[in-house]
Amino acid sequence: MRLIKENIERDGSGTVTLLPEEPEDMWHAYNLIAPTDLLRASAVRRIVKEGATGSTSSQRVHMNLLIRVTGIEFDSQAGQLHVSGRIAEENQFVKNGQYHTLDLELQRNFTLEKSEGWDSVALDVVRESVKQDKEGTVPAVVMQEGMANICLITEHQTILKQRVETGVPKKRQGRSSDHDKAMQRFFQVTLETLQRHVDITLQRPLLIASPGFIAAGFQKYIIDEATRTGNKAILSNKSNFVVVHSSSGHLHSLNEVLQSQAVLSKLKDTKYAKETRYMDDFMGMLRKDDGKVWYGPGEVEKAVEKGAVGPSGVLLINNSLFRSQEIRVRKRWVTLVDKVKEGGGEVRILSSDHESGKRLEGLGGIAAILTFPLEDLDDEDNEEDTPVETNGEPII
Repeated sequence: MRLIKENIERDGSGTVTLLPEEPEDMWHAYNLIAPTDLLRASAVRRIVKEGATGSTSSQRVHMNLLIRVTGIEFDSQAGQLHVSGRIAEENQFVKNGQYHTLDLELQRNFTLEKSEGWDSVALDVVRESVKQDKEGTVPAVVMQEGMANICLITEHQTILKQRVETGVPKKRQGRSSDHDKAMQRFFQVTLETLQRHVDITLQRPLLIASPGFIAAGFQKYIIDEATRTGNKAILSNKSNFVVVHSSSGHLHSLNEVLQSQAVLSKLKDTKYAKETRYMDDFMGMLRKDDGKVWYGPGEVEKAVEKGAVGPSGVLLINNSLFRSQEIRVRKRWVTLVDKVKEGGGEVRILSSDHESGKRLEGLGGIAAILTFPLEDLDDEDNEEDTPVETNGEPII
């Protein structure tokens, strides 16, 4: 994402103009735009005109529209973001209050004004989105016989680039050659597809996961092909190929892959590996039941109020909480984040599209590692607790 213009006052009012340059930028935009915000972007609208004789004609007109956001739809696989709302600035073609959906596109600016001003979490999303370092992206192949999912694991989400499926007959006594030939063909198609989407010569890990020995077989096929064709770039990078066990070749198996010690050691400096370690540490401390960790909205808020998430303390919060349809709910979590930071604690906003964020979601979307132990937070009066929302839906 490129920052085109920032015009934010000390009171948080103002606008930011951004240019999405790659599909992941749409993920940042999705986390940034909220209902009731003002969004300006280019649009194409079909205009119907009626002539003097009563005949009608229509034409598509390009224009810049300003809408008050009412809803957001994000297609993570296609990298498309559709933002619906009501026209907030009329022109000769549209009137105030009419509904329109803006389709945000790559290489086209959009300007955003936050309805309640730019808070600390929104500004952090902007800073994160315009970072130039994109080296954290790691390719992965999750496979089983006849099926392979080729993915890119970015700092913020897992993107399925392509699924490969070919027919592989079962191994039968006396006819193993048919199975072996089909597997070679499967490996060939998978490698060709992988190379169309990923540069496997870059000095970074390539994760290959499967049940059984299929991943190891695919690794051997890549190296054999590179040797046969004299591809020195791939051969010099083979030490970065990481073979890991997974329960299946389906995409959800990537979650268990990212918990593998072999993978974590390779990815130790990436954001999602750090998030995984935080969740592992939290779960380990939770099993001790010594009052040093708590989860759930009410319990964590009480711990913060008591100053227990200070230096050496960590607040873990899911980024989906900041996409609530209710302004007061978003303010609740922004206030909590600011209070922890002011007290010297660390805040980790976990991505809901990674395994660690999904684990945290199962705990109510929020947890904390405390500076000092507290007991019986869950026994205190919970009358003021309100439900946590994820994507606008309350967690019951």
